[in-house]
Amino acid sequence: MGPFSKEDAEPVTMRTGKTLRCLVCGGAKFCKHDAVLTLPDMALIQLSGAETKAACHVCADCGYIHWFLVEG
Repeated sequence: MGPFSKEDAEPVTMRTGKTLRCLVCGGAKFCKHDAVLTLPDMALIQLSGAETKAACHVCADCGYIHWFLVEG
């Protein structure tokens, strides 16, 4: 299947213990992808100690992408 296949989607549990729900449609299954942030303003984010990597959870129902900074 492709990278956004509904068959590969699964629920996501956040570090807080809560289950991620899509902000747009309320869906509960996501395909996970990793991304590297290459924005010109990354220097500002890096000052806070954050990595330039992000975890992306794509909603299997509507395709909305939820972005989370990956702490390093």
